[in-house]
Amino acid sequence: MLACAASLCLLAAAAPAEPLGVGDRLYPYLGNPGYDVASYDLSLSYPGANDKPLEAVTTIDARTTAGLERVNLDFAHGTVRSVEVDGRPAGFTRAGEDLVVTPRRRLAKGRWTRITVRHTSDPVYGEDQQGGWVRTSDGLAMANQADAAHLVFPCNDHPSDKAMFTFRITAPNDYTAVANGLPVSAGRTGATTTWTYRTRHPMATELAQVSIGRSAVVRREGPHGLPLRDVVPAADRDALEPWLAKTPDQIAWLEGKIGRYPFETYGVLMAQASTGFELETQTLSLFEKHLFTEPAYPKWYIESVMVHELSHQWFGDSVTPRSWSDVWLNEGHATWYETLYAEETAKRPMEERMKAAYGASDRWRESGGPPARPEPPAPGQKIGIFRPNIYDGAALVLYALRQEIGRPAFERLERIWVRGHRDTTATTADFVRLASAVAGRDLSDFLRPWLYGEKTPPMPGHPDWKPTARDEAAGPRVRR
Repeated sequence: MLACAASLCLLAAAAPAEPLGVGDRLYPYLGNPGYDVASYDLSLSYPGANDKPLEAVTTIDARTTAGLERVNLDFAHGTVRSVEVDGRPAGFTRAGEDLVVTPRRRLAKGRWTRITVRHTSDPVYGEDQQGGWVRTSDGLAMANQADAAHLVFPCNDHPSDKAMFTFRITAPNDYTAVANGLPVSAGRTGATTTWTYRTRHPMATELAQVSIGRSAVVRREGPHGLPLRDVVPAADRDALEPWLAKTPDQIAWLEGKIGRYPFETYGVLMAQASTGFELETQTLSLFEKHLFTEPAYPKWYIESVMVHELSHQWFGDSVTPRSWSDVWLNEGHATWYETLYAEETAKRPMEERMKAAYGASDRWRESGGPPARPEPPAPGQKIGIFRPNIYDGAALVLYALRQEIGRPAFERLERIWVRGHRDTTATTADFVRLASAVAGRDLSDFLRPWLYGEKTPPMPGHPDWKPTARDEAAGPRVRR
């Protein structure tokens, strides 16, 4: 029996490493089981050129939730120099998009462990990789949504595992580095400066942001003395100031709708890059500078985009989806407040946009799935879940809910939702339960077809709304 047991152990030890996942329906190999990350400490050394790898050290403090012979981390781009577990060298290998670490001793369930990975972080990608570092005209920024943080640093790359972050960025003295959270220090050593930032609230890996460039950091106060800092190309600071100055009032407007801003700071990062989207990276939203300088965009439209990304600080960043099928909770709410802001400040009626969305909704559901069950992304198109059904299609669900339960109950629901789930993750089922509690009746039968149905249900209060022909319905204004 002892010989058999020893043989089984040897066989288990010799079993090949394999990629793991936490069971996300849309990204089956995203995230890893067996541990919960408490914090990341990410050190990056920028060489002064955005087409060369950065030297990096990622330190992960985590608590095991199961006994582990191996620890799988998501990391798919860059060279691993070495790995340590609790200060001792550890074995490592690649399996799919995972870095599989083998510590000297098995990690028992319920213990704290520290994993240190020395690696490169490469800003140049192949054609089949999307997201991660964004190469700007003067440096770098990050766009990790939905599953690209692991192209930048080793991590548990799933929104269900939020953690605290510390960033240490070393760059030549003529560059400025900014990251999520608040500045801790900036120390110059010879020709380089090391900038340190730290978050005060947990964050999903897809929301990490690091900006390195010849930038100006513009500071001002928001409501309640909230420190605001914007990051813009230094040469464009004066020209962009009128847009930057709008943020305090936009925060105040949203606080009047849903309650106090949830984080320690906010700001916009205007990057000289072509991304095709804006992104709600936590406390420092990423925008293309082009959005603010292109004369074809009307003023109300630009402001509504700013409010869209700002809304995400509550919906998506503070209250994070537990799985990517719950992403409608992010994008539907951001689209909702973007539209409400345009209605209240620019006389762009929400009802008109919702009627147009209703007309197109059946087609969106057919091509991309219903709002709470989006179709998986096509091969090679990992960001393909960001379709109209989770933007205007999801905002349409919220409009139907407001029609059904009335404006006072809906507004109360919104405030309770962001307050009750602050700094945590939440699911569609959580939202349905809370909506039912606030309404004082079970809304499952009402919301289920709106969230999961192949066809769009009748709109309460608007029996005349019908699906429209393809060329009659206005398309949604899609963001990230």
